[in-house]
Parts: sequence; C-alpha cells; structure tokens
Amino acid sequence: MGVCVGSSSLLACSTSMAFRDHSLLVLGASASLQLTLFCLRTENSYPSHSPPCRRQSLQLVQQFREQSAFSPEALAKSTMITSGDEDYDSIEERLLRALKERRTEDAWQLHQVLRRGGILPSQTCCSRLIAQLSHKGTPSSLSRAQKVLVDLQSVNKVSLLDADAMGLLVMASARAGAARYALSITRVMLQMGFFPTVKVWSAVVSRLGKHPYDATLALEFFDEICDLTALEVDTGKAENGIGKNSGLDVVSSNFVNGRRIATQYPLDIRPDTGAFNAVLNACATGALAKKAEEYLERMAEFGVQPDVLTFNILIKLFAKTGEADQLLNILEQMEEHAIEPDLSTLNSLVSAYTALGQLDEAERLVHSMQHAAGQLRHSKSDGDCASQLEEHRDVGKVSPWVEKITKGYEGAEEIGKTGKGSRSLQAGWKYTVKPDVRTYTTLMNGYVKKGRMKDAVQLLIAMRNEEDARSHPNEVTYTTVIAACVSLGLMDEARSVLLEMAVQKVPANLVTYNTLLKGYCRAGQLSKAYELVKDMKVAGLFPDVVSYNTLINGCIQRDDNVVALEVFREMRSAGIAPSEVSYTTLMNAFARNGQPKFVAEVFEEMKQDPWMRVDVIAWNVLIDGYCRAGMMDEAKDKFIEMKEQGFHPTVATYGSLVKGYASAGQAGEALVIWKEIQERTVAKKGGEVQPLEPDGGLFDCLVDTCVRAGYFQRALEVVACMEQQGILADKVKYKRMFIELYSNLYTSQHASAKRRAKSADKRKAVDAFKFWLGLPNQYYQTDWTP
Repeated sequence: MGVCVGSSSLLACSTSMAFRDHSLLVLGASASLQLTLFCLRTENSYPSHSPPCRRQSLQLVQQFREQSAFSPEALAKSTMITSGDEDYDSIEERLLRALKERRTEDAWQLHQVLRRGGILPSQTCCSRLIAQLSHKGTPSSLSRAQKVLVDLQSVNKVSLLDADAMGLLVMASARAGAARYALSITRVMLQMGFFPTVKVWSAVVSRLGKHPYDATLALEFFDEICDLTALEVDTGKAENGIGKNSGLDVVSSNFVNGRRIATQYPLDIRPDTGAFNAVLNACATGALAKKAEEYLERMAEFGVQPDVLTFNILIKLFAKTGEADQLLNILEQMEEHAIEPDLSTLNSLVSAYTALGQLDEAERLVHSMQHAAGQLRHSKSDGDCASQLEEHRDVGKVSPWVEKITKGYEGAEEIGKTGKGSRSLQAGWKYTVKPDVRTYTTLMNGYVKKGRMKDAVQLLIAMRNEEDARSHPNEVTYTTVIAACVSLGLMDEARSVLLEMAVQKVPANLVTYNTLLKGYCRAGQLSKAYELVKDMKVAGLFPDVVSYNTLINGCIQRDDNVVALEVFREMRSAGIAPSEVSYTTLMNAFARNGQPKFVAEVFEEMKQDPWMRVDVIAWNVLIDGYCRAGMMDEAKDKFIEMKEQGFHPTVATYGSLVKGYASAGQAGEALVIWKEIQERTVAKKGGEVQPLEPDGGLFDCLVDTCVRAGYFQRALEVVACMEQQGILADKVKYKRMFIELYSNLYTSQHASAKRRAKSADKRKAVDAFKFWLGLPNQYYQTDWTP
C-alpha cells in the first residue's frame, strides 16, 4: 500500500467520524464534508481500487513540498481584507503574545476577531493555536481546533500548519475517541509531506484497534505505514528522484529477507514496540490470530523486540480464539526473550483459562503463585486450590447471606495432582509474583459461571482474611458476588451484599448498582429498581446509559411501552446519549406491539444520531416490525435498502420475511427469498456471494410455508438442504400437517385422463413428499432425489 489512498477510503474515514465519547462536541456534517473534499483535492488522479506504488507516493510527497513553498507573511497579507480603521497587525501581535503566554482562551477570541475581519493569521499563530487547543484536550477546545482546521481548508491554506500542530490534534482526537477523524488527519499529513512520528500514528492504530468495527481499519493503516518505511530494493530509484534530495533523508538501512528496512526516518516514523503492540491488540479485538502471527514476524524484520505487554496481548488473543494450547507456550516464549512475566501477565493467564472454562488450570496457576510467594503454609493437596482456601475460612464471621447462597451447591470437583495432559503451568514454576485482588476475583468469576457458589464464597472469606491488603475484596469482587445472587434470583441476598460493602467501607460503583438494577428488572420488581436509582444518586452516582437501558428493558418485559418511552426521553433530557441497545430495545417493544410506525420513527432517529452506527440488528428489527404488521411491501423495500447500504441479511432477517409472507398468503415471495438463501448456503468464503448458515428454525419455517401453499417440490428442496447441513426435519409435524390439509388430494376416481396428465408433475411431487413422510404413495418405492 502507498501513502495516498483512493477516494472511497478517504470518504469512508472522513464521513464516519462518530466519537465514542458521547460527551465530546464535534463538528457538524458540513465540516466533515469539507475535510473530505480537502482530502480528495490533495489526491492525484488514479483509480480508487488501484493505489499508487511506493515510488509514486514518495514522488507526490516531494511534489507537494515543492509546490507548497511559501512565505507565511506574504500569505497572511494576501488574504487580508480591510475593515474600517481597526489595526489588525496589532491584534495579530496580541494573538502571538497570548499564545506565548499560554492564554489559550484569549488567543482564541483574538483569532476569531481576525477571521471575522477576513485576516488569516501567520503560520506560527495558526500552528500554535491548534497545538494549544489540542493539548488542553477538552471537548470545547477540540471542537475549536477542528474548526480552525476546517477554516484553513476553506481558503485552501492548510499548509500553514506544521507537523507538530497536526500531530497533537491527531493524538488528542484519538484520545477523545474520534479514531476515524484522527485517521483522516493523519492521511492528510502524509499527503502534505509530513511524516507523523510513531507516537502520533500509533495512537490512531491503538484507538481504532479497541473497537471491533475498526479493528480491520487499524490493520490496514498499520500496513500502509509499514509499506512506506519498508523500502523495496529498487535500482531505478535515483532516476525517479528518490534519492538524496527526495526529502526522505534515509540515513542508513538494513537488508532483511530480501527487503531493505529503513533504520532512520524524519520524525521517527518507523514502528516501535508500542506500535506493534497496538496492532496486535487490534488483532486480539478482532480475533485475527493469523494476522497476529504475520505481525510478530514483521517485528523481527524491523528489529523490534517484544516486551511484557506484547505477550499479555497474545494471551488475550488466544483466549478469544480458544487456543488453550498456545497459552502453555507463552511463558516459554517469554523466557526465550529474557522477559519475566509480571502480575498482569499471570492475571491474564488466569482470566484466559477461566474464560475457556479450564478452572482446574486456573486453580493450579493461582496455587503456584501462592506457593512461590510463601503464602501456603500447610498444603493439603498440590492440585486443589479450593482446599488451600478452605483453611483460611473463619466460620464465626460468615454473614447470614452466605449460607443462603451456598445452600444446595457443591464445592470444587476432585482435581488430579498432575492435571489434564502432560503439560501444566505448575511444573517448574519459578516466578515469585503474589496473587492480588484481581487474581482472586477472576477465579471467583469462574466459580460463579460454573455454579460453584460454595467455592466463590469461600474465596471471598479467604480474601477478607488475607494479611496482604492487595488481596482484600474490592468493588469488583463484591459485584461478582452480587451477580451470582442475581443469577440465582436471590435479590434480598444481593441487596445484603451491597449493604455489607458499606460496612466493609468498599464503595460501590455504577457497575455494582447496574448489576443489582438488572436483577430487580428481571424479577419484575420495578418499584425496587426505582428506589435503587434514588440510592445511587444519594451515593453520588448517576444513572448511565446501561442503567437506563436496563430500566427500559424492565418496562418492556411488563408490556409497559409507554413508561419505557418515558424512560427513554428522560435519558435524553438528562444529556445521556442512547446506545445501539437503547434504540433496538425500544424498536423491539413497538414491533411486538404491532406499531411499525413508531419502529420506523425510532429507526430514523437512530440514523440521524451522529453517535450511532445503524447496524444489522436495527435493520432486522425494522423489517420484523413491518412483517409483524403485515406491511410486506414496506418490509421488502427496507430489505432492498438494507442490502444497498452494504448490510448482509442474517438468518433473523430471512426468518422475519418468510413468516411475514406466509402470514400474508404470499408464498411465491417466500420462494424468492428461499432462492437467495439457497444461493448463500452453498457459497464459499471469499467469493462474491456472502455465505450463510441457516438454522433449523429458518428451514422449518420454509418447509411449513411450502407445504401449506402446496409447493411440495420446493419443500423437498428445503429438506434436502437441511439434510446437507446436518439438520433433522420434524417428520411427525409435517405428516400430521399433510394429513390434515391434503388427506383427499388426488384421490378422486372420476378425474379425466386430460386432467390427470395435466397434474402429473404435481402428483409426482406430492407422492415424493409422501414417500419422505413415510405415507403410502403411488410412484415411489425406493429413495428419491429432488
């Protein structure tokens, strides 16, 4: 990939600048469009699907530098528009003085005075103003910095800004959550001939890599930077102007695997360990194990050494991809690189094994940590961590709610001393890292998920009795216990745990309250839920979007859509931006109530919300709302629009349409949907058609629709596809349906020969279907194929 990118990718990154931090004030759509147009104007003309090679990119950079040579003073004077007798030179001097004294607010006001008079400040003033606004990092200051950038673009003078100012704006935007906006500015920097430092561009990769939607984009951008710095061996580079005077100023280079890797670039653009960690984290976010392997190999090419964070990220990746065997190699690989694991590494391993359901390995790891740290004085069983915790239990200090939670639940299962398989993390353990509260809380969460409540409570008691204060329970620990109570429906006990937190002087956080709130709403105790919200405010905490979503869902479960809508509006009036869940939950409620008009209104509001990305779930709920109401023309229109917007219909989408068409008596339209499903079912990954894996519910709905409409040949096609997918059809159900609907079909003895000949194909399909059901038939005594 080259530095410059096609117009389609620029448009994608510039028009999708939704900030994940909902409190941040951003530019309007017009400003985003202006920045996009600027990006497009700074491109050279080439097909968007065919990016230029590296040499072309570097030539564009050099050409831009030559064309953008200017005198800042001349530029400022050329754009001056006189207005009355006001001394604008004096105002600019005051602006520069305010910037030097870091009086950013005064500088901003003076800048506005100059711009209202048509005066463009000097390069120094513009760059310093954006730099100081970006450095402040507040929502209002970032909005102002972005406005300055768009203002310069409107007069085609973005070249007034220096690399430092733009770099600071990139990092500040990335920190604020505007990853795609930061990406667009970084690409503009590259096209202007500025090489952002690794600290700047890796901040963009890091922020992109934290969100599943943007993980792939993070990888693409990282590859662009690497392709820029990894110069291919090219004997013809001098003739093309890429040499000593190219502006790249490559001081030295190394040959690695047939490629020349630049070892020095202006402003240190080359990726370092932090940059590789950022892209590896993007791989972990997207569960892209193969890409992670490629980046690990590329680290060696660039001569970059991994650090402890690198391996911590790999643990996260392997946990997400379910590669438990790879976890056993982590410590060995760290030892090969002379890197000693820290507490975060071992906690990540405990978390990974817990997430994979391998509690025995997690227990052995914690036991090894305890043993190495000298915390175990009287070992009962080398492999049973729960037995180590039992000896710390002080029965006299057990709260009343403890027995209620553990009643009827067993403790740990018997665990062999050597564990599963021939390899174990316990063997040859030599690290003296003590477990902390995170270690024990992670293990406790594993116990709760496995229903081992006794072990979870014993662990809590052991943590309270630990001498090391770092192992004492915190708000996350108690929240885990509250979640266990909620899952068992023990709401009084969950409330008791919240009260005990106050006794133990452990402040509850929003997650704690939201967990308890979810339990009350699930149990239909909305009055107690509202009381809990009041308690939150008394404790100095205010409901967030999760709190409101939980209340909305609780109202919907009680079929009280009016109150749910009131809660939604209260959330908006409180200045809390709704999430995707907020919108889709409300849409679902109106859809189930047969109110497609309100579903569509909420959907349109979601589309207009600058913070939201309308996802496939929202489209599915909208289509389902129309289908439930029998408005199949509207459902079909939205189905077509959904695909035009680049969304691939899911099993839920097709299921809603098939059911809707069946209810509306439009079986023919359902067969059109079946053809699309059939095509996607046999499609292969990487092809033009997106593969689909229908479930038994969708197949059952299709067969039901075909049988009721008398399309027996199509019903047999669906059955054949089901069997190819290894899904068994309910023959008993369809046999009963056939007998009820078609017991007298084609049984008349008085039909004419002409009529019999005309319906021969239909008769054959009916008999084939009867044969599949095991009913008496005329033509088939052997197996059939549709």
